[in-house]
Amino acid sequence: MDIQRLPQIQEQLRSSPAEAIVAWALETFGERFAVGTSFGAEAMVLMDIVHRVQKGVPFVFLDTGFHFHDTLALVEQARARYDVNLIVAKTDLTPQQQAEHYGDQLFLHDPDRCCELRKVEPMRRALAGFEAWATGRRSDQNADRANARAVEWDAKFELFKVNPLKDWSWDDIRSYLALHEIPYNRLHDMGYPSIGCAPCTQPVKPGQDLRAGRWAGTGKSECGLHK
Repeated sequence: MDIQRLPQIQEQLRSSPAEAIVAWALETFGERFAVGTSFGAEAMVLMDIVHRVQKGVPFVFLDTGFHFHDTLALVEQARARYDVNLIVAKTDLTPQQQAEHYGDQLFLHDPDRCCELRKVEPMRRALAGFEAWATGRRSDQNADRANARAVEWDAKFELFKVNPLKDWSWDDIRSYLALHEIPYNRLHDMGYPSIGCAPCTQPVKPGQDLRAGRWAGTGKSECGLHK
């Protein structure tokens, strides 16, 4: 797609439902379209929607080596339910090797570097060759995502980024999961609306934004994939 058409496409898809945005992306980019998945609540909703529109679409999962056991268990549940075409991306650096090279608990003393090593660079390699990717970003998650559009130019990875769930609320996500009986991470029922790596994720307190439990107390709100 010609990037010069982006404003026109953004306006065209501004009020479109998630299914229509996914269908547009599949028609536009074909086999050069992938979906990023964290296996969080939004990711499970997006996986279900994409599966309903077209089966066999590749999903990219970042295996950081620090996931909750509940997250890894959900990966297997999703594989069984959707027969998902899953690309597992990860660094060649084991947690032990990372500790040897960068010091113990890099995720505490330099979380940006940890995310760069274990998320951003593996995702960059995984997305090479694709023209667009979809995410589960929602505009109500925090201030950084408030202006999410249906499709954007992703300068970090140099491809288009599609956000089918941009207008969904947390209640919308939970309602969809319940309606379609979609498996989800049980940590969502324990105060974790956003789930990342185990050492960097805490429950959210009442009144906090939905991503406040990620890298709590550091001022960091994004892993680097979307900022």
